[in-house]
Amino acid sequence: MPPRRHVRITAALLGLVSALSLTACGNPADGTGSGPGGGPAPAGSGAGVQIDLGPDQKRVSTSKVASIAALVPAEIRTKGTLDVVNAAGSVPPLTFYATDDRTVIGVEPDIASLVADVLGLKLRYHPVDWANIFVGLDSGKYDLGLSNITVTEERKEKYDFATYRLDNIAFEAKKGAGWQVRGPRDVAGKAIGVASGTNQEKVLVDWSRSNVAKGLKPTDIKIYQNTSDYYLALGSGRLDAYFGPNPVAAYHAASTGQTEIVGTFSGAGDALQGKIAATTKKDNGLIKPVHEALNAVIGNGTYHEVLKRWGLGDEAVPSSELNPPGLPKTAS
Repeated sequence: MPPRRHVRITAALLGLVSALSLTACGNPADGTGSGPGGGPAPAGSGAGVQIDLGPDQKRVSTSKVASIAALVPAEIRTKGTLDVVNAAGSVPPLTFYATDDRTVIGVEPDIASLVADVLGLKLRYHPVDWANIFVGLDSGKYDLGLSNITVTEERKEKYDFATYRLDNIAFEAKKGAGWQVRGPRDVAGKAIGVASGTNQEKVLVDWSRSNVAKGLKPTDIKIYQNTSDYYLALGSGRLDAYFGPNPVAAYHAASTGQTEIVGTFSGAGDALQGKIAATTKKDNGLIKPVHEALNAVIGNGTYHEVLKRWGLGDEAVPSSELNPPGLPKTAS
């Protein structure tokens, strides 16, 4: 097996963590961290990033591009809204709630806002549980999924993708655990938590099967839906590690001081850098204008302003790709 693609935690992200942790009023484990009074958080030491956790976000905005907006399917243009679904109950810097515990904020909502600007549509957020993102896309209830969704070959059978960020994932363990994850062998016999239906779950299943084929113990894969549940399990020792998005894990580890990152990888496996993508129901006609909107904001610089704001500049992509190679299917 080729060596794993390791990913460094950037100084910018750690600066963001410092800023957020200085103003946290809620429990970072349950996604309710917030700043006092809704004002901007003071920058941390080093490469600090000022973050406003209040409901009045003053988001980065951009202009409508008529030629791209004209590509939007007539049904969506007629209703005048872009209904974007994302996972509720996450933690900074992806998708979470502002200090009013109602307004959805984070890097994902900010990028969704830019896309809606280009398309000339009013943005409506729909926070749901992770599994219901795909249920809602399938039924046509939502137009677009924008929630740290990884491109996978299996998902490409039902959905179209326009990439907008690199996908890096991490193992988070109790501080002082004394072990590192450098590849599949290191999780043999370990109890690892993941969220149901994620690419992290698929990676773990693939690794466990590979280990068993080599005579090693299987991984005890435990499924969780809520951040508070898996952090409780991690703290009590029922889990050896939790496997999730690197930005979220890095934030939690640095803000609580109770956990640490013990391994980081590409979200698409050994030989492929994973990509995060805007997601639509396959062949519904929306992905092309979304793809062009993403390239428009990448080109005009507003995309980079958003990533910098949330400390994720190192996860930027040079351009959006339509349905690129994704995490391979699990061997049957």
